[in-house]
Amino acid sequence: MADQGNKGISRIVRATRHSWQGLGAAYRYEEAFRQEVWLCCLMIPLGLYLGDGGLEKALLVASVILLPLVEILNSAVEAVVDRIGLERHELAGRAKDMGSAAVAIAIILMAAVWVLVLLF
Repeated sequence: MADQGNKGISRIVRATRHSWQGLGAAYRYEEAFRQEVWLCCLMIPLGLYLGDGGLEKALLVASVILLPLVEILNSAVEAVVDRIGLERHELAGRAKDMGSAAVAIAIILMAAVWVLVLLF
């Protein structure tokens, strides 16, 4: 049950602190996330420069930002699965594979958006 004393602005402050802690943990412990952050640092300005108009710029940037977002969710699933136990289990393997598939789909989506926006 939620902390009853955690309302209003204090709830927002606390939630923001947890969000920053999550981003820090992802950057510290997840190599793929670090790589994607650096990819964002390169591709977001590039997308803003290459996009013709607001919609194209938004599509290019959003497709890039989606990748680390999905990576964080995948890493969270993996952390929970590993916390439960390190022994091999069909459902644990399936959960990790599905998280990895989500990252792969985000990469494909990003590539497709960039190709469609910039070449067609």
